[in-house]
Amino acid sequence: MNYIVETKHLKKYYQMGDTTVKALDGIDFCVKDQEFIAIIGKSGSGKSTLLHMLGGLDTPTEGEVLIEGKSILKLKKEQLAIFRRRKIGFIFQNYNLVPDLNVYENVILPVELDGRKVDTEYVNGILKLLRISEKKDMLPGTLSGGQQQRVAIARALATKPAIILADEPTGNLDSATSHEVLGLLKMVAKQFCQTIILITHDRDIAQLADRIVHIEDGKIVSDTKEGM
Repeated sequence: MNYIVETKHLKKYYQMGDTTVKALDGIDFCVKDQEFIAIIGKSGSGKSTLLHMLGGLDTPTEGEVLIEGKSILKLKKEQLAIFRRRKIGFIFQNYNLVPDLNVYENVILPVELDGRKVDTEYVNGILKLLRISEKKDMLPGTLSGGQQQRVAIARALATKPAIILADEPTGNLDSATSHEVLGLLKMVAKQFCQTIILITHDRDIAQLADRIVHIEDGKIVSDTKEGM
């Protein structure tokens, strides 16, 4: 079977004085195209480290990360930056919107940075699905947390990436808004055939995924289909 994401024996060790911290300790992990995966675990379990490896934001001590069959660790720095910009959409807990740009400008920013032509019909379609079309001329500071996170989702989708990596995207939102935002993310990703890998400590949020992967002490301790 072809996987869109695959890790092989992935390790990340840190030295803290005389102690070796095993943030990731031999992770073998596969994701099929258009799957929605939730990775859960306590703080310090290694889930965010794994996400950073998948996104090429950090390099492992040992092992391999394959995206669409390509080893991203073999890419040169500039090649990796281009690959990441075109293939991976990031959604962070703190939104990371540019305060001086309006909603629409924030959403199309990664496309423009890549020197590509903006697909306005596609972008407007995303904004409509996320129910923020009427907000596109507003600055981020005038929006609620849930609205800002929807803008962040739209920005992640704007480049038509192969994979969406979401790091605790609902961490700053209340429960009702969290479920609304994640429900919209799931709907939009399905519409545009995206693969989602979501980091969360919230089991209720994780239930929205197709699969739940549980990490403890840098190891996968369970990998189950939702509802099993």
